[in-house]
Amino acid sequence: MSQEQQAVERARKAFLTGRSKPLEYRIRQLKNLQRLFVEKQKEIADAVKKDLNKSEVGTQLYETLGLESEINLAVKKVKEWAAPRPVEKNLLTISDTVYIQPEPLGVVLIIGAWNYPWAVTIQPLIGAIAAGNAAVVKPSEVCVHTSKVMADLLPIYIDKELYPVVTGGVPETQELLRQRFDHIFYTGNCAVGKLIMEAAAKHLTPVTLELGGKSPCYIDKNCDLSIACRRVAWGKYTNCGQTCIAPDYILCEASIQDRVIEEVKKSIKNFYTDDPKTCSDYGRIINQRHFKRVLALTEDSTIAVGGDHDESDCYIAPTVLRDVKPDAKVMQEEIFGPLLPILPVNGLDDAIKYINRGEKPLALYIFTPDDKVIKRMIEETSSGGVLANDCLVHYSVNALPFGGVGNSGMGCYHGKYSFDQLSHLRACLIKKLNMEGVNDMRYPPHTPKKLGWARFFLLSNPDLGWMGRMALLAALVVVAAVVLQKYFL
Repeated sequence: MSQEQQAVERARKAFLTGRSKPLEYRIRQLKNLQRLFVEKQKEIADAVKKDLNKSEVGTQLYETLGLESEINLAVKKVKEWAAPRPVEKNLLTISDTVYIQPEPLGVVLIIGAWNYPWAVTIQPLIGAIAAGNAAVVKPSEVCVHTSKVMADLLPIYIDKELYPVVTGGVPETQELLRQRFDHIFYTGNCAVGKLIMEAAAKHLTPVTLELGGKSPCYIDKNCDLSIACRRVAWGKYTNCGQTCIAPDYILCEASIQDRVIEEVKKSIKNFYTDDPKTCSDYGRIINQRHFKRVLALTEDSTIAVGGDHDESDCYIAPTVLRDVKPDAKVMQEEIFGPLLPILPVNGLDDAIKYINRGEKPLALYIFTPDDKVIKRMIEETSSGGVLANDCLVHYSVNALPFGGVGNSGMGCYHGKYSFDQLSHLRACLIKKLNMEGVNDMRYPPHTPKKLGWARFFLLSNPDLGWMGRMALLAALVVVAAVVLQKYFL
């Protein structure tokens, strides 16, 4: 039996003991997880520094701070989330108990990504724990050092049988995917997402796919270009452009292209100095394979800013490409690197048409002071999320669902959405063995009179308060008595 199979079997065996279900246990595990981020911050930051050249402050800011916030919310709200949820009734069920009961799915597989190795791996784990599941955690092998630290630390702080960590590369992941899970949560690219979905289909396992795509950024000529470009530059070059919701390219009118380039250039200097290579806040491409891929995307475009690179250090400077054509190499795939192409368009209509010709993106950014422009962009396009006059920060709002649509993914998470995504929302209806006269309309023989009663009960949906419901219930008792007398006496 492989180590992957053993991990899954141990997790399922642990889940079947029922120990992951009590709310007190879930809360204790979440608090233990939070202690990890407080007590082992240096080990976490050192590993991320080796993998992605993130500073310790940057690691807290972009990786662990959001996780601590998510844990705080889950600890505070899990009792509310897990409680029965009353629903509206119709006249036939007004005397019944009708509610939704969230229940754990079982054993969840979480396959993390390398670009934010803690944030995108542990965030779904928080939801899985809060929902009462077991979870097998598979960190990305591309982040070699972080994967090892995660495998070493998680079993110290949280239940190692319920939440095992499986390390390794493609063969180990393939072996995991041969096992049966109750949900698979994958963060990564579209090509692998299709393989995940194919493997899940063999067991009819539901999936959450957090993918990516080319997230557009439309800059209106009437906006404050200094502020807009500062925010775009931050969104683009954070983590060396290796962010699934980074603005992938800019759409703007040709008349403002030079000013956009100049303002982005200023922001690059302000953020990362004249020499980003020596700046502790500027990252590196994850490995040489991705370095070569990103660099090749510049071959048929004009570099307006940056372009410096060093293969031995996996360094590519913050780069802006001007007058980019739709058929350029850089426009054929998600960039996932520090290249910012600018495509001149003839205003808003042209921008909307261009966006709609491509696959639906994970994020869409609009910079404009005009609410009508924002409204049109929202109404006439589709994307996983939309953000006006800023970049990335919608990810930090755990009251918003985070997820894609179409090619950019399926399913969503963060906050209560994580809990619901990794729960079965079970429909429950509890009746009593009385008032049988009301049910007679559904029993054969079926007659027009019975159909008339059924139409009344099913199609009448009065919006009643508590007093109204009590009065209606009393009336139904009378109706039931009449029906009972008519059909049975």
